[in-house]
Amino acid sequence: MTKAAVRERIWDELEESGVARFPFPPHGRIPNFAGAPEAAARLADQPEWGAADTIKANPDAPQLPVRRRALRDGKTVYMAVPRLRDEQCFLKLDPDVLEDYDEATTVSGSSTHGVPVEPDEVGEIDLIVSGSVAVSESGVRIGKGEGYSDLEYALLREFDLVDEQTPVVTTVHERQLVEGLEGDAHDVPMDLIVTADRCIRPDSVDKPAGIDWEALSDAQLDAIPVLEALRDSTESTR
Repeated sequence: MTKAAVRERIWDELEESGVARFPFPPHGRIPNFAGAPEAAARLADQPEWGAADTIKANPDAPQLPVRRRALRDGKTVYMAVPRLRDEQCFLKLDPDVLEDYDEATTVSGSSTHGVPVEPDEVGEIDLIVSGSVAVSESGVRIGKGEGYSDLEYALLREFDLVDEQTPVVTTVHERQLVEGLEGDAHDVPMDLIVTADRCIRPDSVDKPAGIDWEALSDAQLDAIPVLEALRDSTESTR
């Protein structure tokens, strides 16, 4: 099945089974699911979590419990600005500064309470949390199809804020586990998959080493200021 077909099947299944949770419908987004808080709690029991002081997390609803737990555990959280549309394309959530963790970790609250920073102002990331539409037990992840999660990872690699050893994890419902998925060169494989019931640690697979400039259009570069500036800087040093 194509990635698009897998997405539609998972979205339909989550909705029809009653597993999907607000916001509705699950289609077109990283779907929220029953058991997301339990999956977040299980993630927090893992050594990858305990070793992390700084986390980069996606902004979607199913990982809201993860972001809140991170702040309560004293971890700094970075969230990307939607579509990386600003030069200060990350929002820093500092648990030592924030007063209302519940509000600050929502999509709207993060833009109000988070501190906008440029990539070179981001600290070294110890753990990446990604949202998924579907994921295989071998670690191949499918997002909602826009490619920003993989692009954010590639950007962090370009700034040496993550490396091959930085764990990348996702929390999902068991119904989001799909066999036979094949990843593309730019896809970031998962090192840890967590559901409410169990953890899966796929065999290690090489991660993208940075941005594939040839795969980006001029329109994409124009829409993402930090990429345009990074490309210009890279070309000027050649």
